[in-house]
Amino acid sequence: MAEKYFNYFTEIEEHFQKARGSGLFLLSPLDWALIEAWKNAEIPVEAVLRGIDRAFEKWRAKPARVRTQKVNSLAYCAQAIAEEAQAMANAAPVSRKDAKAAFAISDVCEFIERNAEALRDSGHADLAESLGSLDIEALYSDLEQLEQRLTAIEDKLIARLRASASEEALFEARRALDRELKPYRGKMTAAQLAMLEKQFLERRLLEAARLPRLSLFYL
Repeated sequence: MAEKYFNYFTEIEEHFQKARGSGLFLLSPLDWALIEAWKNAEIPVEAVLRGIDRAFEKWRAKPARVRTQKVNSLAYCAQAIAEEAQAMANAAPVSRKDAKAAFAISDVCEFIERNAEALRDSGHADLAESLGSLDIEALYSDLEQLEQRLTAIEDKLIARLRASASEEALFEARRALDRELKPYRGKMTAAQLAMLEKQFLERRLLEAARLPRLSLFYL
């Protein structure tokens, strides 16, 4: 992972706000799902930032009469980001670096204990036990491995929530995604849309169940 592994979300959020010229602008659930999809696809944050810049340069180059509305979603930048990611991949292989300790071990322990308690209170005692059994002291020196273990537990949780969700709830989640994504569908490939739908649905399932994300990105 890159040195800025745990700043991925905030770097992209702040860069988009700056490019848009509005520091108070709040990202939507669609935007957060997009960022998570890029993170999971291991797209370098540099590619995302460059893609944002390229998309806004293209937007500002349009005649003023065309720029009647501001860019209100990261989805507008998706195509440019995909192109930047491909360009970086073609230029040179990405060297992997050890994930750095971005926070104190006490913060990691507290985060995991809090999430384990939330899982236990929601009837997922076995997953809570899996969290509690992690050897944080040993894994603290390799946060990437810890992140992978947390992701594996979260994947089990999401699979349960998806299996127990009603057809109506899943339909409403997809309809909400369609509403937000409608203006930007032409800027994404089928693979990008499929990945985004997966991330968006997972976020909705966890939010509906009032369960936390287990990834260290949410510490």
